[in-house]
Amino acid sequence: ARGGAAHRRVASGAGLADAGAQGAYAIDVGAMESGGGSPMGALPSAAAAPFGTAAYTAPPPARRVYTARTNSSNKLLAVRAASALGPRGVLMACSFVLLLLLWLGARAHPAVFTTLVICAGAFAFSAWLCAWVLRRDEGPPELAEVSDAIRDGAEGFFATQYGTIGNLSIALGAGIFLLYALREPPPAHAAAGVGRVQVAIFTTAAFALGAACSGLAGYTGMWVSVRANVRVAAAARRSAREPLALALRAGGFSALLVVASAMLGISALFALSCALFGAGQPGGLAMEEVSLLLVGYGFGASFVALFAQLGGGIYTKAADVGADLAGKVCAGIPEDDPRNPATIADNVGDNVGDVAGMGSDLFGSLGEATCAALVIGAQSADLVGAGWDAMLVPLCVTAAGIFCSLVVSFVATDISPVRREADVERVLKVQLFLSTALMTAVMYPVLLVLPDNLYLGPEGSFEVMCPTPEAVAANSRCVSGAPLAAFACVAAGLWGGCVIGFVTEYYTSHSYRPVREVAASTETGAATNIIYGLALGYKSTIVPVGVLAAVVYVASRYMSMYGVALSALGMLGTLATCLSIDVYGPVCDNAGGIAEMSELPESVRDKTDALDAAGNTTAAIGKGFAIGSAALVSLALTSAFVTRTGVLQSGVDMLAPTVFAALLVGAMLPYWFSALTMKSVGLAAMEMVKEVKRQFDTIPGLLEGTPGHGPPDHAKCIKISTDASLREMVAPGLLVILTPIITGTLFGVEAVAGLLAGGLLSGVQLAISASNTGGAWDNAKKYVEKGSLVVGGAIQRKGSECHKAAVVGDTVGDPLKDTSGPALNILMKLMAIVSLVFCDFFLGINEGRGLFNMGSTGN
Repeated sequence: ARGGAAHRRVASGAGLADAGAQGAYAIDVGAMESGGGSPMGALPSAAAAPFGTAAYTAPPPARRVYTARTNSSNKLLAVRAASALGPRGVLMACSFVLLLLLWLGARAHPAVFTTLVICAGAFAFSAWLCAWVLRRDEGPPELAEVSDAIRDGAEGFFATQYGTIGNLSIALGAGIFLLYALREPPPAHAAAGVGRVQVAIFTTAAFALGAACSGLAGYTGMWVSVRANVRVAAAARRSAREPLALALRAGGFSALLVVASAMLGISALFALSCALFGAGQPGGLAMEEVSLLLVGYGFGASFVALFAQLGGGIYTKAADVGADLAGKVCAGIPEDDPRNPATIADNVGDNVGDVAGMGSDLFGSLGEATCAALVIGAQSADLVGAGWDAMLVPLCVTAAGIFCSLVVSFVATDISPVRREADVERVLKVQLFLSTALMTAVMYPVLLVLPDNLYLGPEGSFEVMCPTPEAVAANSRCVSGAPLAAFACVAAGLWGGCVIGFVTEYYTSHSYRPVREVAASTETGAATNIIYGLALGYKSTIVPVGVLAAVVYVASRYMSMYGVALSALGMLGTLATCLSIDVYGPVCDNAGGIAEMSELPESVRDKTDALDAAGNTTAAIGKGFAIGSAALVSLALTSAFVTRTGVLQSGVDMLAPTVFAALLVGAMLPYWFSALTMKSVGLAAMEMVKEVKRQFDTIPGLLEGTPGHGPPDHAKCIKISTDASLREMVAPGLLVILTPIITGTLFGVEAVAGLLAGGLLSGVQLAISASNTGGAWDNAKKYVEKGSLVVGGAIQRKGSECHKAAVVGDTVGDPLKDTSGPALNILMKLMAIVSLVFCDFFLGINEGRGLFNMGSTGN
């Protein structure tokens, strides 16, 4: 099959004659045609009349050629290796690795062993979810035909994209190794007998492990989603309850793998540090140094997440915008119409962008938040002195979140199953609320491992620094009643994330006034629709930013910078639940596209539309949750950076020339980054529209749907999106990675602190407004399409002037909500963790003042 797209086509006599040369095989599917609906590519339903009209007459049964599937050489190396081993071999290999890690964890400390056991349990449950999904039937062959094309396109894209990311990771890993191998080792390393080459190897290995786990998190999410979509479409022929359970359990598989992989990687690195460096033991490497070595793990995770989110976002929106413009605007046909050559690329994009990209993004958030909490906590002599149980509190918070998500995962599928299509959205939101409430209840006992009194500064202890109640009140780093204070920080993050998610839903769901106002503005054309949408996006930043400010204040007030890191982990505590209902959306969207391209009955499409509508809501909640958590993670990493470099102790004058200049540059970077990503989508979409128009003009009968017409060339559209995503993701990625390195090298650590603050402050506002503006335009279009908008007593539907204006807004908003907005999350985090990884390098240049000798003594 060309480009890995396994599309089957109507074969005329000439087509059958050359079938053998193509390695295809023909089967008689006449019986299928009589069973209802024609498969993609054949389009017999459009033979007698334009798409969707009542004058439909089924043509005679045809013989169809099913072309060969994608060659296995186009798959990822790891996938080919897994295929060679078989299910039993993969299970044995994974079991061996887990047993080895459990043995190392048991030798290190019971706390490490416990976290590894919880990870193993999460992996086992996710395997059960996957098996449950794959046991469901795929339905009739016409469904599998479309699903195969989507699956092959997604796997072909991943093989190409991850090959590029792998090459970039190898180059960056070599740079990290040289940086650590050539630098002067800190005194703590020499005292523990740890050489700089050993540290370089460990840090590089941590980077590689983070990158591999992040890639695995994204790929496995895509892998199950492209197999669940056809099963959801098939199940929708029978009921509304079964497809909901299928989509949620597919999302649960992806979500549990993301969370468990993140925790497994950090726990494994802790166990290895004990075995190699005697971490936390007399004469071994100090916990402060061990925690900094683990930052490479978060760096690797975010590095892959950046390119996965960028590449996937550019791919999916280039295909989506191209399909919309070519279909609805140019040719007047729906985006999921089988005649639209870009429709397969559009459905592939849902999986590589919305599923894999989001999985890698949130994996990076969890890994980075954990690393930030460990780095900040290791600066406290009281926390280190309390033992491993207290030091590993960040992992305990995540473990509690896994437990709560496992319990709550049965609510929508077994405990309170959906009985009506209208209840789907409510049940999903109840599941998220219950997960938050349950984690709040179990969190305080977990935090009792912390000592009652803590001094969170880099030097001294609580008894020395806080000898009296007055000293405790005067010093924000003196914490009395630490377990309760930590609980307040985690709870603030938990409920702050929940509030941000539901506020995002209010501004992006057509169940509420803001989106209905945007829909009503289409009465006077696309211009007013754009104006209203932009205004909504700007206004929607007020409450989320206010909530973030309150969370940061509470966390800082009770536990200083360590509290900020705990609040970030709290917000990510319900990650498994939130990500599972977020992945649910693209799976249902794909199922609806498969149902339409396979021309299943309208009743099936109604069920998938109801599931998809709920998925739009959960996707909006997920985006708000991702942005809020990214902001807190970025602040936690920035706190770790200023703590490690001593900037926090000396203080930073924000009006100092170097710092203020860097602040302005940092505030500009999200706009530069967004400009690059938006233009990339525009360029690729232009190529896509031109290609679709060329096919309509050159393939006889394709647009008209006449009998025996040639098939659309989906592979060409997939190639356009793939090439554009790989070509255009490099420049924004380099901008994010190189800017803090150049700033710290030339101007010093204080300038980097200003840069990070500026990037965070403008990045979070821009991400919220971009995501909510795009989401509002999308749902305003759906509001018009369902016939809910009435203008002058006339109901506005598809094809009306209001609908055309709404389509323009939706098309403009697509790259905002699915490319620039989500990628800004990683910009905020990655700049901070790059700075943290290179902080010792910066400190070695003129004592942290940079080559230009600027900073506290160089201004």
